Amino acid sequence: MEKRSDSLLQFWKRKTCVLTPDSLNIYADTQKKSRSKELKLQSIKKVDCVERTGKFVYFTIVTADNKEIDFRCSSEDGCWNAVITMALIDFQNRKAIQDFKTRQETESTSPGPQERRLARAP
Repeated sequence: MEKRSDSLLQFWKRKTCVLTPDSLNIYADTQKKSRSKELKLQSIKKVDCVERTGKFVYFTIVTADNKEIDFRCSSEDGCWNAVITMALIDFQNRKAIQDFKTRQETESTSPGPQERRLARAP
């Protein structure tokens, strides 16, 4: 996959990317020896602006702070944008389930309205 640089000239630079259940790790080299940039899925708002040309698929990752990171991949390399989008949906679903379970546990351990009234009664 290639990432557009943030510099004034905005060159496309080839990157090695590894998608985990919680993040997209971006390496400058194929051996993954360089320090990676970790883009946590919790910080991604959406994958946007998908455009397909003859040779490339272009897409933009929009972060929670509205920063846009442009990528392109060869049409032959597969659809990274779809894979990242599915990982983002999976992450959001797991987080929603975890939040729901936490809320249920909190509600079940805290006294209900009737119990609170009884606790205050003389």
